[in-house]
Amino acid sequence: MKIALVQCTSRLGDLEANLAETERHVAAAAAAGADVALFPELALSGYRLRDIVPEVAVRLDREGPARERLLALSRTLPFLVGLVEETADHRFHNAAAYFEDGRLVHVHRKCHLPTYGMFDEAMDFAPGERLAAFDTRFGRVGALICEDVWHPAAAMVLAQDGATMLWVVAASPLRGLGAGTGLLSADSVRGLVQVVARFNVAPACYCNRSGFEEGIAFSGASFAVGAGGQILAEAPALEPALVVAEIDQEETRLARAAYPLVRDERIELLRRELRRIARRRAGEDLP
Repeated sequence: MKIALVQCTSRLGDLEANLAETERHVAAAAAAGADVALFPELALSGYRLRDIVPEVAVRLDREGPARERLLALSRTLPFLVGLVEETADHRFHNAAAYFEDGRLVHVHRKCHLPTYGMFDEAMDFAPGERLAAFDTRFGRVGALICEDVWHPAAAMVLAQDGATMLWVVAASPLRGLGAGTGLLSADSVRGLVQVVARFNVAPACYCNRSGFEEGIAFSGASFAVGAGGQILAEAPALEPALVVAEIDQEETRLARAAYPLVRDERIELLRRELRRIARRRAGEDLP
């Protein structure tokens, strides 16, 4: 299967313009022969939203102009796109929604909202409370948003839920200088995702945004890796790009036969020990 990594920019706070760009990119991805397209985190809204979060939020649980356009667009090509989701009780989530064949198939709400360094996402969003894989026409997939993948347990949960492929969307800024691409933040996340792919014996695609927004440069450098962590495709740093990665699902099958790490994970042991640690942290085991 072929996956398009749409490394695009977004216009801050302009849902209409970003929807139009999404439509344009989906058409380009389909023309390039892709079977599915991934868009960056908050691609429909921009990143530094603060008090305009409600203005760009999309209700996915009822009819609305934005939702209907996204549903219609998925008849051209399935896609995963980052957006601000508003729930029925008016909570706002940094979310990624997967559309396929005119249907909303899955919504992942970002579980780990960074609040360190230059990040303060907990000011704008409520955290997600669920990690779940979902079925697509290409098999069972797990989706994560940026900081989620820095917590390896999140990908492990998705693999245990049956995911044979990981899709990560991000709005990762340029930070520091490294030895690989020359961008420390891009090199760090690439190494991390390669390890996550190896531990879960699953190919992983990482789609980051590019461009500038209120003094922040987004590093781009999207990529796809195979089940062994090997690089399959890469986009350039900083600039917009559309890269198509080819995933060989038979390779995943053979890799899991050779390295049955997902099969052999002892989730009951983990559950028991994590509960023990949680009780100790809560002081329940104190004399």
